[in-house]
Amino acid sequence: MSARKHTALPKARTLIEALPWLTRHHGKTVVIKFGGNAMVDEELKRAFAQDVVFLRHAGLRPVVVHGGGPQISAQLDLLGLESEFKGGLRVTTPEAMNVVRMVLAGQVQRELVGLLNEHGPLAVGMTGEDAHLMTATKHFAQVDGERVDIGRVGEITAIDPGAVQALLDDGRIPVISSIARSSDEEDAAPGASGASGVFNVNADTAAAALAAALDAETLMVLTDVEGLYEDWPNSDEVISRLTATELEKLLPDLASGMVPKMRGCLHAVRNGVHTARVIDGRVQHSILLEIFTDEGIGTMVVPDANTIEGAT
Repeated sequence: MSARKHTALPKARTLIEALPWLTRHHGKTVVIKFGGNAMVDEELKRAFAQDVVFLRHAGLRPVVVHGGGPQISAQLDLLGLESEFKGGLRVTTPEAMNVVRMVLAGQVQRELVGLLNEHGPLAVGMTGEDAHLMTATKHFAQVDGERVDIGRVGEITAIDPGAVQALLDDGRIPVISSIARSSDEEDAAPGASGASGVFNVNADTAAAALAAALDAETLMVLTDVEGLYEDWPNSDEVISRLTATELEKLLPDLASGMVPKMRGCLHAVRNGVHTARVIDGRVQHSILLEIFTDEGIGTMVVPDANTIEGAT
């Protein structure tokens, strides 16, 4: 068979197309927020793990941050505890916080670490409590202009990325559950409930704060839509690229589910992260398509004074 007809040639072309992106991203930190359909579909979960391991072997430094909304709701149902949301956030009672902690650190994180470690001794699980990685204060929701107490929901006040940096320097893949320790020492007083001293933190917000603290090259947020729509629901045209200022103007009109994701992207690029991307986690290997191809998929947010040549 002649070389021109060789069936492996398209694979070679794909690898060559990836070369400039491999060169550009080599040694760079990429923070990936794992969520949406990719978190509950078995095939998508496995493809996600393959993508992250590929990034690591391609010379990047991936960090995974995850929540676990569907799994938390399912466990609360099993225990006969109500799932209640106010202002788009889960009302987290002390009993619910115990479930959140158990599900995130004991179920979702362990499963993801296991999938990654099928490819070698790479992934290490931790929560925002470990090594004072994430510190938070109590967050109140805004509902119809009123300040509403939603329990043990936290707003990040500080990130200490030292432990994550050490894992990255050792060639590991940190997998981080979005739970933070309380900044209030009295909150963790002896004799208080097991949920005291910790907060449930929105995983989009946590990933963005960590990306900024790590001076990451890129923040990637997996979601269940193709990206940020230009004029939803009138059009399904996706905005492929926009600046921080352009995004800020759009924020008040976005659907509630997209607000924490896009706020996270805005925070990231305004605090040193070169690009923030919202991508469709329903597409297998969407991470690789976004980072290593000319087209890219999803929506990319860049700083206002962006000077990165050839960004897609």
